[in-house]
Amino acid sequence: MKKIILIGGGGHCKSVIDVIEQENKFQIAGIVDKHDLLDSKILGYQVIGNDSDLEKLSKKYKYALITIGQIKSVSPRLKLFALIKKLGFFIPYIISPKAYVSKHSKVGNGTVIMHNVVINANVYIGENCIINSKALIEHDCIIDNHCHISTNAIINGGVKIGAESFLGSNVTTKNNIKIKKKSFIKAGTLIK
Repeated sequence: MKKIILIGGGGHCKSVIDVIEQENKFQIAGIVDKHDLLDSKILGYQVIGNDSDLEKLSKKYKYALITIGQIKSVSPRLKLFALIKKLGFFIPYIISPKAYVSKHSKVGNGTVIMHNVVINANVYIGENCIINSKALIEHDCIIDNHCHISTNAIINGGVKIGAESFLGSNVTTKNNIKIKKKSFIKAGTLIK
């Protein structure tokens, strides 16, 4: 089984660990987090280094995934994504076996599709996105790079979401609208 390192050991990491274990395509080799957490464990997986160790780790491991969340700012995920690409890591997409993703849709590298997500036909999801538990992405949607679609969000058909956007839990969109780049839409919002 291919070994992968996870970058970031907080709450989102724990959820991603569960998805990776369920998907059963990768073996988690360790977690990269803060220096003071070195040698501690997160759900049984050892913290094997911090961000400054990534270059050294790139010589040992081929696969890496960013597992820090995206609520306050997309900036840390952007910086880490650029760094691990530059270091030559392959950044796979991860899809929960409890999710439905149409074979007529495309998911970019570094994106994680969590449990009970539904992604219907002709959807494009860019790189380094989080599509969180129970989100619904309807037909013909485009979700650009580095977006977080939160739990139970409903993105109706034909919606285009600009890069680096955050849509909170239970957000619902009208069909065929455009959401501009770097939007922050709070939980429970109806977007018309």
